[in-house]
Amino acid sequence: MSNLAVLPIIIPLFAGILVAFFHNKLSIARFISKVLILINLAVTAYIASVVFESGSIILETGSWPAPYGIIFVADPLSILLVVTTNILSVACLFIAPKLVSDQKESYYFYTFTFLLISGVSGAFLTGDLFNLFVFFEVLLMASYGLIVLGGNKTQLRESLKYVLINLFSSVVFVTTVAFLYAVVGTVNMAHIAERVQEVDQQGILTTIGIVLFFVFATKAALFPLYYWMPHSYIVPNPVVSALFGALLTKVGIYSILRIYTLIFDINMDMTKTFFIVIAGLSMIFGVIGALSTTNIKLLIAYNVIPSIGFILLGLALFNESGLSGSVYYLIHDMIIKAALFLIVGVIAYGAGTSDLRKMGGLIHEYPKLGWILFVAAFVLAGIPPFSGFIGKLLLLEGAFQSDHVIIAIVGLLTSLLILYSVMKIFIYGFWGEKKENFVKKQMTGMLFPIVFLLFFSVLLGVGAEFIYPYIETTANYLLDPEIYINSVLKE
Repeated sequence: MSNLAVLPIIIPLFAGILVAFFHNKLSIARFISKVLILINLAVTAYIASVVFESGSIILETGSWPAPYGIIFVADPLSILLVVTTNILSVACLFIAPKLVSDQKESYYFYTFTFLLISGVSGAFLTGDLFNLFVFFEVLLMASYGLIVLGGNKTQLRESLKYVLINLFSSVVFVTTVAFLYAVVGTVNMAHIAERVQEVDQQGILTTIGIVLFFVFATKAALFPLYYWMPHSYIVPNPVVSALFGALLTKVGIYSILRIYTLIFDINMDMTKTFFIVIAGLSMIFGVIGALSTTNIKLLIAYNVIPSIGFILLGLALFNESGLSGSVYYLIHDMIIKAALFLIVGVIAYGAGTSDLRKMGGLIHEYPKLGWILFVAAFVLAGIPPFSGFIGKLLLLEGAFQSDHVIIAIVGLLTSLLILYSVMKIFIYGFWGEKKENFVKKQMTGMLFPIVFLLFFSVLLGVGAEFIYPYIETTANYLLDPEIYINSVLKE
């Protein structure tokens, strides 16, 4: 049973190697990719059912007990995120033949995509801080391969910036892990959580905690470290943008959630205040960026930033409602961001441009796409009864419980501006008269994967009564780190 914990890593890794042999036989590569991602989704869903029925699954590789061996932990938080990763990956791989050119597909697109999925799943499932760094590097190397597909001038410039920023943050990350090991003598996260309570070097541990936060905040694109992200995420193919926007920043914020609920004490007032300020500024500056651009892809990329702020806010509140809101919003945002990146990619394909000023009247030719965008905007902004509403309602409840009224008001205003920023695409892109010389393009099969994602987004909202108990279980699990420590170290 314990071997189940590593399957979400092994299956996409095997799939990536297998499709590499068929990179020039695209029909076979596409078929294998679709079959194996569906298998992986089914496997992860089964693992999730086992975790919530029987408790966390701990794999001790080589039968070396923790903290001596490498371990993987499928617990409520990690398995929820792995399942969500596979849901949006299904949509991306099914739409890829429509949005990715044959030439780019033949340049090992499916291999890099599966390696990215494997790396992301590994980052969620590892119980070892050094292996978190290793899986970060796996997913980053896969993302380097995906971001350079195409090779135009703008793409190469943004790719270079993306690579350099991530290389620098990775160097700082592994150096900080080395310092932490020197202080506590272990890299097993459960063991670290136990040791930090015993070590009489709180000044050094506080410094390590701050540096790790800035490493993960860079990868999560939190204020003020988001400057590298928006343009880097829009230069590759829309399918790659969807994977990046839905997954890469979320691994960064997951790492903050994991580290600061397990290892470092977040109950200090100064830490909470700092996190709330960063969350609020991320919301404000992210939505300002979204409102300031007429590039529809860049607009969605900027909207990634306030969503990370909302997730950090729940951690800063550190109560059941706040953490439930963070987890709910994290799952919601992964799905809806993937859908929105795909939607604007399809819109740009159909309109022949991503500049909103050059669009108009698209509703006459693409009515289904227009109304799909309309629904997605409401889901993203948190309009009842959609999934964004449930997550934000929990966050607002947590904020009022902790007497943080100002950040609750900031969150509400930000939500309205997020709605307006996305509705701009609907208003200016789909209403009005068609542009001259407009040529309608075929979109056969492009909308089904997007509707698939919207189905899950809507389900998270209207099915909240069924889903919330799992989220609540996860939040209570995070509030009590002893559960994680005892399950890993078998104390």
